[in-house]
Amino acid sequence: MNGISKAVEKKDHKIKTSGRAEYIADKKMAGMLQAAFVRSEIPHGRIVKIELPPLPEGYTVVDGRDLYDNHLLVITAEQPVFAMDEVSYIGEAILLIVGPDLALARQLCRETKVTYQELPAVLDKEKANAVAAHYHFAKGNVAAAFAGAAQIVEETFTTGYQEQAYLEPQGMLACWDAGEEKITVYGTMQCPYYVHSSLMHALHLDSRHVRVVQEVTGGGFGGKEDYPSLLACQAAAAAKKAGAPVRIIHDRRGDMAVTTKRHPGRIHYAAALDAQHRIIGLKVNICLDAGAFPGVSSVVMQRSLLTAAGVYRIDNLEADGRAVITNTVPNGAFRGFGAPQSIFAIESLMNHLAAKVGMTPLAFRQLHAVKQGDETCTCGRFHQYVPIHDMLEKAEELSGYSRKYAAYAQPQSGRYRKGIGLSLFLHGCGFTGSAEKDLLRSKLILHKNADDTVEILASNTDMGQGLKTTFSKIAAEALGLPLEQIIFDNPDTDRVPNSGPTVASRSIMIVGRLIEKAARRLKTEWVSGQEQEVQEIYKDDVLIPWDMEKFHGDAYPAYSWGLNVIEVEVDRLTGMTNLLGVWGVFDVGTVIDDTIMQGQAEGGILQGIGYASLEKMEIDEGKLRQTSFTDYLIPTAMDTVPNEIAFIDNHYANGPFGAKGAGELTLLGGAPAYVAAVEQAAGRAFHAIPVTPERILAAEVKQAEG
Repeated sequence: MNGISKAVEKKDHKIKTSGRAEYIADKKMAGMLQAAFVRSEIPHGRIVKIELPPLPEGYTVVDGRDLYDNHLLVITAEQPVFAMDEVSYIGEAILLIVGPDLALARQLCRETKVTYQELPAVLDKEKANAVAAHYHFAKGNVAAAFAGAAQIVEETFTTGYQEQAYLEPQGMLACWDAGEEKITVYGTMQCPYYVHSSLMHALHLDSRHVRVVQEVTGGGFGGKEDYPSLLACQAAAAAKKAGAPVRIIHDRRGDMAVTTKRHPGRIHYAAALDAQHRIIGLKVNICLDAGAFPGVSSVVMQRSLLTAAGVYRIDNLEADGRAVITNTVPNGAFRGFGAPQSIFAIESLMNHLAAKVGMTPLAFRQLHAVKQGDETCTCGRFHQYVPIHDMLEKAEELSGYSRKYAAYAQPQSGRYRKGIGLSLFLHGCGFTGSAEKDLLRSKLILHKNADDTVEILASNTDMGQGLKTTFSKIAAEALGLPLEQIIFDNPDTDRVPNSGPTVASRSIMIVGRLIEKAARRLKTEWVSGQEQEVQEIYKDDVLIPWDMEKFHGDAYPAYSWGLNVIEVEVDRLTGMTNLLGVWGVFDVGTVIDDTIMQGQAEGGILQGIGYASLEKMEIDEGKLRQTSFTDYLIPTAMDTVPNEIAFIDNHYANGPFGAKGAGELTLLGGAPAYVAAVEQAAGRAFHAIPVTPERILAAEVKQAEG
């Protein structure tokens, strides 16, 4: 095992396991007020009149008039911070009532009467006309491929919502300093500088008059990427108007009802095959439901399109993708960012095509798998080694996939039937295209104190994934120092430069590399007992330049690779499934910490299995039906089996000590591998997830009747 891969005790282990970690709900300030929301009760309509109850002394109403600009800056600025004239989804914030007693503030909100003029609502993405994002690209000669095909197969796949289900609900505390005209916001978040930019926009302040501090964050999975900016602007408006600190903490039902989810999707494929069963052409059409406002849907759609061909070489490809606007809760960032939808679809398509041409799923995949030097779907290149063959060898050794697949393909009798599924997948590391160079331009500072401790000054956040530990290990290894001499505190924008957000599997590969380079420089300049500071700024390694308008070139500097095998037993009487085995093989370059990476892998796979099996969320007349863990089920440790995980050592020259992105990759393959296993056991193809017991039973009935 590489030295840096050896597991160490996590930097925040003791404070969290002892219960001493303070979250935003633990933070209190003198004179602090609490806030409650009046929210829309209809999916679409004009606000005709708002009737407030008599407000006791010390209670204040806050709405969009209390902001310089009542529009939330994300990628664009279309979503209002508070609905003023029109509401666009159930749960949209109309106003806050702020006061010293939260229960009374909530009661006053319930007594507030809003009169609406209802407007037609679009609740189905297939009926939506408004488009949040649209992309189209092609390579090769698709028309000729389809004209010369031996057969053409078309299939449509659908995916549902997924809730991030982080441990700690959303929360913010804002303080306004009237003397300095400065807002300070503390909260649970992934991206302090996203929040910082949104506050500058909404309050019309320059960067010196906005301070954002990340508190200990109990999970994110993307759910604390975009949404915290909205909550921060609402809290800031309240603090400025009330002249006192204001805290907003969602309860679990409120959090699930109004925060962003994974985009539901519909992915349609038309595949042209030649006489030797090779895919010679592929048409892809993707529709994602953005919800009421665009948010980050354009970037989610980009990822979805870029993974639509999976790990397969398709010389003739046409892809079209739209994210559409509906009058439903806005959807946003979620681990994988559009890739889980496409990876489920393309991997399921490969299984179904294999069955149609009489090949095993593995043999059909091997016929099409990319290798180093092949073109990507956007005419870039897979510049580094592609370890698919190595991963397959390891997976066979661990799981016995081919032997079990052959055994379960034989007729099975009785109530219980077994199946095994395999998935292959990839994830581009970092922001898409030239965004790291042109938009982020990340900056990193290492500050050496006079006592020879070294502090990492970066805006990236630890939300449970272990960044405090992995960043510290990179610095310690490069400096040749004990881990105890490295300091990495929660970021405070008054102290740390903008090193970019904690998203897109970029933190280790991009910012970790800056840490390594800065540490090596500091080591050469080291003067014991003196303060010193070293700065690094991201510089792009240009491969094939990216053209976003044409969707052409290298979308990512590197790819991480993964493989999952899942074995299940299906109860034909109840439709229930029982996991028998879970295996994962991953290439994330050099593993920075073995235990942390094991946790990422096991958690990611289980999150993918939940997406495919349990996590059902529905809209009923514009309202989410599942808003608690009573009716929205997520898998727990009791629902899985011990995972067997292996990592392929595939050194990446431009990552810290050879590391690449890892956080999102591990989620992508769980859903398609699980569904493939259920399909073999049930003897039926499934085109929609989650594959609930009800869907399995319906397929069993259909099979019996057919």
